[in-house]
Amino acid sequence: MAMQTAIGLMSGTSLDGVDAALIRTDGRNRVTLGPALTQSYEDAFEGLAARKLAEPPIVRRLTDRHVAAVHELLRRTDLSPADVHVIGFPGQTVAHAPGEGWTWQVGDARRLATATGIRVVTDFRSRDVAHGGEGAPLVPLFHEALTSSMARPLSVLNLGGVANVTWLGRDGALSAFDTGPGCAPIDDHARRTLGTAFDRDGRLAAAGTVREEVLEELLTDPYFHCPPPKSLDRDHFADRCAWIGRARSPADGAALLTAFCAASVARAQVWMPERPAMWLVTGGGRRNPVLMRELRHRISTTVEVVESVGFDGDALEAQAFGWLAVRSLLGLPLAVPATTGVARPMSGGVLVHPTHP
Repeated sequence: MAMQTAIGLMSGTSLDGVDAALIRTDGRNRVTLGPALTQSYEDAFEGLAARKLAEPPIVRRLTDRHVAAVHELLRRTDLSPADVHVIGFPGQTVAHAPGEGWTWQVGDARRLATATGIRVVTDFRSRDVAHGGEGAPLVPLFHEALTSSMARPLSVLNLGGVANVTWLGRDGALSAFDTGPGCAPIDDHARRTLGTAFDRDGRLAAAGTVREEVLEELLTDPYFHCPPPKSLDRDHFADRCAWIGRARSPADGAALLTAFCAASVARAQVWMPERPAMWLVTGGGRRNPVLMRELRHRISTTVEVVESVGFDGDALEAQAFGWLAVRSLLGLPLAVPATTGVARPMSGGVLVHPTHP
């Protein structure tokens, strides 16, 4: 198959900025990773309630930040819009409730396509959910392609607002699911207690103490007893985590929430047919040394950031949506039963063309 040039975009639940990444791929196992960038939102959307994101003026502002990121990536790579086959634009998740048959992302794909002059694939999750899938995580097939030359069993852990894992076994075995809370409860706690967007370098958590009996109480949430495939809304644990954060000192609350993320990842191993020999960690949480230390302590095997094998943890999800956009154009599956629980391999995405006057 011919190689295609794609730009992938990603704005995570932290709402701190947009990632844009250039790749070339055949939509299968041939992937060449190109330049990437992150443009900060500079607190433009900080503190907004999730549903506020769906208001038309906010949607336009969010979309225009994505437009600016594409233009800047084209400028840095000296490419024209005609050089790019497609943009992968998952939009901003507002809420995710696959158990109720819906998932909600916002973003004006036609505005993005028209402003950049490049076709856009968007709405990656809806078809999967409509056919009984979780609609998430969508990056596992990309993880499989990207690590095809690496030894198995292997896990790729994404520490975003929610933590999700791709387990890659021998002979093509594959499983993927959300393990539990990622950085969202830690970030929310830092915002309440420090007035900062996150616990930089885990400094607040490092000053606190974890009460294991309280941690065990958190781990009684029914979600942890459900077999995969399964996925979470960003705020699934918000009420309980907020109560515990207020009940403890700020440092102890941060330490507990950091341990909660790591312990739920470790518990997720019960759903893996074979324990991974290595974990590769991507996402913003990999920059938190206290969280990484907790992971290494509780998993008791090799845990490394993805940069250790030559990947860019800031760009990986954006790269994935560029790859998924090419697969959508080709009608190839974006998810399979082992990743989202959909009944059969399922393509998806909606193609939007630029509108010309």
